[in-house]
Amino acid sequence: MAVRREIQGIDGPDPLARAMGDAQYIADEGLATAAYLALALGKPLLLEGAPGVGKTEAAKAIASVLGRELVRLQCYEGIDAAAAMYEWNFPRQMLAIRQAGDEYVNLYEDRFLIARPILQALEAPRDRVLLIDEIDRADHEFEAFLLEFLSDFTLSIPERGTVRAGTPPIVVLTSNRTRELHEALRRRCIYHWIDYPDPALEARIVTMRASTVAEDTARRVVRAVGALRAKPLAKPPGVAETVEWAEAATLLNSQGVAWPRAFARAIGVVLKDQDDLDYIAPRLEALLAEGVA
Repeated sequence: MAVRREIQGIDGPDPLARAMGDAQYIADEGLATAAYLALALGKPLLLEGAPGVGKTEAAKAIASVLGRELVRLQCYEGIDAAAAMYEWNFPRQMLAIRQAGDEYVNLYEDRFLIARPILQALEAPRDRVLLIDEIDRADHEFEAFLLEFLSDFTLSIPERGTVRAGTPPIVVLTSNRTRELHEALRRRCIYHWIDYPDPALEARIVTMRASTVAEDTARRVVRAVGALRAKPLAKPPGVAETVEWAEAATLLNSQGVAWPRAFARAIGVVLKDQDDLDYIAPRLEALLAEGVA
């Protein structure tokens, strides 16, 4: 298939990975390749993985590399097409009618139109990256609507006509895989699964994201988080929690709290579920002795 889109001086996966690194995101070969192919071939990029592995951050890094605004559509149960496309500002329309008196008011001017993420992306496809976040939280009806949108990148506004992108917008979808996505949606995307990083990579992420954290502390906190993820937790910590725990423990240590007590006192930064805290509490001392010794 012929390359359809030039990517601002990025001529392959490796240059893209380096550029994402400059944007404070470490992309492995698989992610860099999938992202490059999606960009070059003009196809949506579908990223799946457990919560907290860096799917949304990858989309932010891609937007940063391209120098584009990230427009985020956060999916949720019950989301409808209006929340994704556009709405008319009814209160403002009514106010305009009252103020106009007997004069004619065009209720479908731009000033009354509230552009939602999909319309924003279609209006400026060369300036924006559309992130459709946690698509698995939406229902099948909304997924069918997105399938149609991703097929032709058009949007029909009955009062205004059809909005069509001159060039396919860059679209990144993420899923925590709480349910299976429709096969037709998957076929339209370049797919990549993001797993938890290996300990060495996660330690690099910690030192990159948290400049106050020493390399030795980063390695210790990564070992401890790995031990936590091996437990039957309701909400295993993601990479962001690893970084935050390292920062919090480093702060407490700088104020005189000794290791590994600093990690124990900052446990609420890495575990954010009461049942998980209750489960870990009697095991925390042994876990820290194993993980951060």
